[in-house]
Formats: sequence, C-alpha cells, structure tokens
Amino acid sequence: MATQLQTKGWTRNQMAARAAKELRDGYYVNLGIGIPTLVANNIPAGMTVTLQSENGMLGIGPFPYEDEVDPDLINAGKQTISELPQSSYFDSAQSFAMIRGGHIDLAVLGGMEVSQDGDLANWMVPGKMIKGMGGAMDLVAGVKKIIVVMEHTSKNGDAKFIPECTLPLTGKNVVDMIITDLAVFQRPDHESPFKLIELAPGVTAQEVREKTTAQYTE
Repeated sequence: MATQLQTKGWTRNQMAARAAKELRDGYYVNLGIGIPTLVANNIPAGMTVTLQSENGMLGIGPFPYEDEVDPDLINAGKQTISELPQSSYFDSAQSFAMIRGGHIDLAVLGGMEVSQDGDLANWMVPGKMIKGMGGAMDLVAGVKKIIVVMEHTSKNGDAKFIPECTLPLTGKNVVDMIITDLAVFQRPDHESPFKLIELAPGVTAQEVREKTTAQYTE
C-alpha cells in the first residue's frame, strides 16, 4: 500500500483560517485581494463581523452560487459577492472616509515583501503592468490593525520577510502580524521587533530561520 505524504505548512485556506482567529465580535474588517478574501469563509460561527469594501459596500455576504451571481455586485477585487439584509451602499468618498477616519478595526492584506521594521510592499513590481494603486495605502494608514498574509518565499525561493523592502512601499512601519504558510510573527507595538509565535504543522523553527532574512525574536 502506498503511503500518503505528510503535508507540511499551511494551505492558502488554512492561512486565511489562521487570520480569522484574530477577528473579534463586532469588528469592521476590510479584506484585501488574494488569500485575504478567503478569510470571509472562515469567520467563526456565531461571531458578528461586518466586512467593508473600498468600492462602497458595508456588510458583504458570502460568495454567491452560480445561479445567484449579479455582475453588478462586486467587491474591490472585482469578485462577485452577495448582499445581506443589513448591507448598505455608499460612494467611494464615504468608504475612504471610514478607512482614513480610523473606523475599520482590522485589515487583512496580501504582501510581496514585509521588512523587519514593519514596512509593507504589496501594490506593484517595477516594469510590470498594474491596474492601479487601489486602497492599500489608505488602509495601512487608517486601519487600527494590519495583518499580512503571504507565502513565506517567492516562486524562486527568495525570502519575503526581509531586512528592508526592495519594492515600492505601501506604507512604513504599519504591519502588526505576518501569517505565512510556515509561521506566524507578531509584535505588540510598532517600536518592538517581530516575534515568532507559531509554527505551521511539520515546520521547524530552524526551517523558518533558513528561509527568513529579517531579524526577529523567538
């Protein structure tokens, strides 16, 4: 009988589920494009969390079934979504007033690079075509807590949690927690270093050290 290989690390959905553990009842939350959108499927049962989208929606429902899709109802990432009985709609000026005014409790964003000082680069790679800056810069400046969910290394194996970002910055000293497929790093405030607080299944602290160039505590 063939033995099944033991999986190591977290899948994209498991990374999102780990991020969902940081939600609290009553939170207003903004989810970025990519892995962060999966957080919506992992909100703990019985918890009331209101999702906000930069394009002008408060109270986002689950992803619709194929026969329920409304092409005019999308989130900021242009994914089709559903509405809830309590959903509300407004223009982008009001949406960004919520974000810039500090009324959003938590944002879960993707990342290309995070520095050991909490700088985030997640909106462009020089020389590649981009659709636009989006709302990430406003989110990291106005939201109370920022969680970045990303793969631990790039496709060519380079570390993404690094001493200093090489890509154009989204914000400086803004990240509170990093969740990768290998581990979780957290810091209590923006003056403290990141600390390794959790390892994904099958991952060792030595492996994390070998794949991370940023300085952190254990």
